[in-house]
Amino acid sequence: MGQWVNQPVVAQIAPVPRPVLAADVGGTHARVALVIGQPDPRRPVRILAEGRYAGAEWASLDAILQDFLAAQAHLAPQGVERCAIAIAGYVLDDNVANSNLPWPVSLSRLRASTGTPTLEVINDFEAVAYASQFIDRDQCTTLLPGAREGAPGPVVVMGPGTGLGSAVLLPGTPRAQVLTTEAGQIALAPGDEREIAILRVLARTRPYVSVEAIVSGPGLLATYRAISELDGREATLATPDAVSAAGIAGSDPAAREALDVFCAVLGGFTADLAMLYGAHGGVFLAGGVLPHLRDFLLTSRFRERFFNKGVMRPFLERVPVWLVEHGQLGVVGAATRHG
Repeated sequence: MGQWVNQPVVAQIAPVPRPVLAADVGGTHARVALVIGQPDPRRPVRILAEGRYAGAEWASLDAILQDFLAAQAHLAPQGVERCAIAIAGYVLDDNVANSNLPWPVSLSRLRASTGTPTLEVINDFEAVAYASQFIDRDQCTTLLPGAREGAPGPVVVMGPGTGLGSAVLLPGTPRAQVLTTEAGQIALAPGDEREIAILRVLARTRPYVSVEAIVSGPGLLATYRAISELDGREATLATPDAVSAAGIAGSDPAAREALDVFCAVLGGFTADLAMLYGAHGGVFLAGGVLPHLRDFLLTSRFRERFFNKGVMRPFLERVPVWLVEHGQLGVVGAATRHG
């Protein structure tokens, strides 16, 4: 007669998932985070830790990532699963091409510094477009209500920072796709005589004047200087932040007008992109400049110029436009691109 034998029970321990190192790198700041996936379709990743770095204060992007990983080593004791970087620019062989970055970026050096061979690099506004699927509209500032939730259809994401970025989210099954664009480099189209005069001043110092020449941080400063020159005044303000602050306060007439022109051109260009891509799903305005201009933007000529598109006004009246804090969108979009 046989005997019962107590068999040892082997516990099936699921491997602890390693986090993803995600970064959103612009011309001024780099946002870095450790994220981990979760089964919530509205919030597919959870941020474990994050940091914000002023790019000019660091020797390289490698140094920033190494500093962040060292500070958060307790959250990734076995290293990271992969590294996903959203960056202003485009990949050219082993490098990222963008004159707005404070240092050169090498993909091979990034792989070495993060300790992972799996490195994904995408355009920064491509990442924001992916993340737009997970934005809570109630947490945004509504600039134009349109069809409140937006209709099924393409969503345009754009915004001024050191440059003017844009991308388009195209609905699809099993997942949406993103079309990256260089729409900020489209030629500037003045909307009135004053803007024609500003264009003439800007054209003296460059062979080609794009929308970005006005709708960006450096563009705001350039517009202020052009207006000062046209009015025969000395341009005493030296940074985009100083121009926006003086314009909002009303302490400098040229700065105030520069902000007004900035918002007007932004409104017209936003409508151009909405028409170009059939943005029934709406437009999200992000970027580093706009959150500081929120109240000014709400009462500016943005709305007037957005709707000043002739027979296309009825279409544009149905396109909602939201202002969203850039915040974590870049890192979320980079981390979920292949989710």
